[in-house]
Amino acid sequence: MSTTATARRFRPELVPSLVTAAFLPLLVWLGLWQLDRWEEQSTMHAWFDSADAVATLAELHDDPQPFQRAQVQGRFDDRQFLIDNITENSRVGYYVITPMKLVDGRTLLVNRGWVPADPARVVLPSIETTRSLRDVSGRVGKLPSAGLKLDSGKADDSWPSVRQFPDVAELQAALDTALLPWVLLLDESADDGYVRNWRPPGLSPERHLGYAVQWFALAATLIVLWVVLSYRKRER
Repeated sequence: MSTTATARRFRPELVPSLVTAAFLPLLVWLGLWQLDRWEEQSTMHAWFDSADAVATLAELHDDPQPFQRAQVQGRFDDRQFLIDNITENSRVGYYVITPMKLVDGRTLLVNRGWVPADPARVVLPSIETTRSLRDVSGRVGKLPSAGLKLDSGKADDSWPSVRQFPDVAELQAALDTALLPWVLLLDESADDGYVRNWRPPGLSPERHLGYAVQWFALAATLIVLWVVLSYRKRER
């Protein structure tokens, strides 16, 4: 009479090991990247929520803190830009970007908010403004940017000028005027503006943290599967 006993021995197989070696670093990197984004967005939201003190033009420099509240004085320019393909509550429209000649001689771009686009894209919205000297308050911001910018061709020379996610250098060339590198997001309560629901760009910090947890969980699952598959039964 013979008996057969079984035992398990750790013996990784080639294919599961190669799959684990290929995907584990990627999953960990994605989790770490989402943690970095979570930290960045947390900082941005903290700046947005804590910006109370209003800085004057003399107190601002070329690289102020994002969402810093600011107040400037100057005159709006008649030459304005419409930044296309901006959505607000699932509707497509434009951001109205109006240059302002400041009292110290510099020129600053002011984002006056969102306006809906003509569904047929035939008629541009009316965005006239006066050139009287005024005090304008808002938050320090940037021009909107796209994750993937496609070549929109040559912009026409008429005003207002429709643009597809331009940078400051592009608008500076169109105006033939030096521009400050930041943009003023016009206060929600200020006159002469449009729809302004300012908020930090991108996903919320909680979303990034949730994605990080998912990537790390997938990495842990992959390790567990590899260990389970590596223990083979053998008879003795």
